[in-house]
Amino acid sequence: MKLAPRLALLLAAAVVTATACAPQTSDDSSSGKDEKSGTLRVWLFQEVNNKPKEKVVDAVLAGFEKAHEDTEVTVEYIPVETRAQRIKAAFNDPASAPDVIEYGNTDTAGYVKDGGLLDVTEEFAAWDEAKDTDATARQSVTVDGKVYGAPYFVGVRALYYRTDVFDELGLKPPKSMDELAATAKRIRAEKPDLYGIAVGGAYTYGAMPFIWANGGELATGKGGSYASAVDSAAAREGIEAYTSLFGDDNCPAAKCAGMGGNDTVTAFASGKAAMAIGGDFSHQAVEAGEVKGAYAVVPLPGVEPGSIAPAFAGGNNIGVLKSTSHRTLAVDLMKRLASKEAQGDLFGAMGFLPTFTDVRQRVAAEEPFVKPFVDTLAAGTKFVPASAAWATIDSSQVLPTMFQEVVSGKKDVGAAAGDAAKKMDDAFGSAG
Repeated sequence: MKLAPRLALLLAAAVVTATACAPQTSDDSSSGKDEKSGTLRVWLFQEVNNKPKEKVVDAVLAGFEKAHEDTEVTVEYIPVETRAQRIKAAFNDPASAPDVIEYGNTDTAGYVKDGGLLDVTEEFAAWDEAKDTDATARQSVTVDGKVYGAPYFVGVRALYYRTDVFDELGLKPPKSMDELAATAKRIRAEKPDLYGIAVGGAYTYGAMPFIWANGGELATGKGGSYASAVDSAAAREGIEAYTSLFGDDNCPAAKCAGMGGNDTVTAFASGKAAMAIGGDFSHQAVEAGEVKGAYAVVPLPGVEPGSIAPAFAGGNNIGVLKSTSHRTLAVDLMKRLASKEAQGDLFGAMGFLPTFTDVRQRVAAEEPFVKPFVDTLAAGTKFVPASAAWATIDSSQVLPTMFQEVVSGKKDVGAAAGDAAKKMDDAFGSAG
């Protein structure tokens, strides 16, 4: 869940709060039926401005109903914030459950553990368009080697910077993380009313690239068995690199330690910061801000000059519930909703980046603002551990707490990372 205003799927607090009050899933069985006619129910996420999305979806449904006689599709647009409760309840009540759902890509492992998503490995492999799905998007629908949906769109973050400030001070976009830090502190020294780069202690997905760029990982393992790696030497270097950006010489800890991703983008858009890490999904907010016409975007630099830091690949997927009594029809509808044509139309309507590499290249040629994000995706992205424990780790603020402990001076990097690793391992152990 590109975790961003439009991709609020990564708002973990909503996930776990809702999950905590949802009933436990009853079993792991499927309906065993495959009816070839009747009504299919679809749940998709409600966007802030939903009409353009509805238009794209309606076109897909019209084609589906034309191709399948005696079928009808009803769509309900559900709030992202309450999705966890509703979807888990649907897993327990097949009679009122939808056939097809949109879900946040960080929710995949949890929903699979709950027994709610249909294994579509064979259908996905046989789908001709699937071969052009990027590797990280494919990973986001995969658990233990099996596929449980189709990627719908992806969101990544890059570095927004003020062209007017950079021109005035004779600066160029940073080419490495060291240059990023030096540039931020130079700007702060020259213009003390600005943050050099707005950073947030609660901005998990903005901090992750610093860990990955330094060779660290969040966790190691696979097949549902993970162990935290945030206390490794490489990960600690990344934590140090990120937390070093907090201070009076860039982004004062008193103001910035509690900031999340939206806060940092707002600081940039309102003219209070010379740089910020924002998503492709942040474009409209920045365009509506004080810096309109005076900013540009480049990929977030990595450790080596000229490299690109690995970004978290957020986004949404489309899946079929295991309880569906219309398996063949539901899988076909899933593929149509997530098709190249539909993803291209969805980009045009909402600005959501396609998960197909060829479609992304085409839209990047049509819309210049997309290029830095496409370049970031092409350089290689990362994803969270494919474990049901991630929802617990994210909602419990394990990583933000670690960053904030370092920024506040309560703990050094080693102690904070060690404590975070223990909390993560406890969550992985509890998830089974």
